[in-house]
Amino acid sequence: MSRVSVDPDLCTGHGRCYSLAPDVFDADEVGHCVILIEDVLGEMEEQAVVGEKNCPEQAITLSS
Repeated sequence: MSRVSVDPDLCTGHGRCYSLAPDVFDADEVGHCVILIEDVLGEMEEQAVVGEKNCPEQAITLSS
């Protein structure tokens, strides 16, 4: 299991995370990343990894 976090100071709202992993990430009213599920496992963890790897600002972190 991994824990997902986002640094709101780094997120600029590109939207790749919630476009590629909509079960884990969503957008707030201005398009910045909101985490729907903090503790991910299995398929959700795979989605979280995709979101993390595709964040151009490296605002998303996964930790054990």
